[in-house]
Amino acid sequence: MQKKREKFNKVQSKPNFWTIVLSTLAAFIGVQSNRNRARDFKYGNIYSFIIAGVIFTIIFIVCVTSVVRSVLNN
Repeated sequence: MQKKREKFNKVQSKPNFWTIVLSTLAAFIGVQSNRNRARDFKYGNIYSFIIAGVIFTIIFIVCVTSVVRSVLNN
């Protein structure tokens, strides 16, 4: 019983860097689970998710632009 409680408390804690990255990526492609979304809204800092979202959006735009330029040059 103690192990289940520890696992539950670990899941219900403040998200770390990698949790924010994975959660942002999952939300970015539309596969974020309801449990993770609820955890993010309850324990997460909105500014860290906004910054991660902006960074991933910029990376996405750069990747798409690079692919389009590469295809058009060939």
